[in-house]
Amino acid sequence: MAVNTDKNSYTILFAIAMVLVVGSLLAFTASSLKPTITENERMEKQQNILYAMGVNENEGTSREFISTDKVAGEFSKYIKKQLIVDANGNTTEDDKAYLIDVKKEQAKAKNGGTRRLPLFVGDKDGKTFYIAPIRGKGLWDAIWAYVALDKDMVVQGVFFDHKGETPGLGANINQRFFMDDFTGERLLNASGTFKGIAVAKGNNDPKNLIKDDHEVDALAGATITGDGVSAMIKSDLKLYLPYFKTLE
Repeated sequence: MAVNTDKNSYTILFAIAMVLVVGSLLAFTASSLKPTITENERMEKQQNILYAMGVNENEGTSREFISTDKVAGEFSKYIKKQLIVDANGNTTEDDKAYLIDVKKEQAKAKNGGTRRLPLFVGDKDGKTFYIAPIRGKGLWDAIWAYVALDKDMVVQGVFFDHKGETPGLGANINQRFFMDDFTGERLLNASGTFKGIAVAKGNNDPKNLIKDDHEVDALAGATITGDGVSAMIKSDLKLYLPYFKTLE
């Protein structure tokens, strides 16, 4: 018997069948790709952490990460501890701390939950680095960073990135000429009070030679992105102050 394809019931059943088929295919594809996606996320986070502490393949003014075929070995070599820090500066070791989603932890804190703060303790050339992941809001979307500090909360290196800042303007937060300015900047003033670092248009030190002014020179045409970087540093890195007090 011929099927009447003009009936509404046929159209509805056909649409339902297509949704089920396409949905099943998408679910299968997502499931099969999940290990690859997870592995790529691991490598990217480890590259970012290592970059901040100066383990990279930079040449001249270029910005180059440790290659993906070497990153796991280099991460194991240089990162000695992965910690989860609480609001009082207490820590627990967790070798999967790099997988903590900072965005989800921020949302948890906003809803009254307890935020976990991942911190990575690295050693390079006999020097100890404390690398903290932070996250904030730029002009258009999320911005984030990995900031390497010494025990006095002096910046030893950074890596910034973004989801959708304007090319040639705010997107330049991940360029070396901007990131390198942060090295040597102090988060604490002389009395030990947390001050942060401001990305300042009115900065009177365009070559960034003064390291105790809590300022770096702003990016041209990227005021809101720069303000987001300043706010991100101040709000997120301040949370680690109780831990650094335990190092004194």
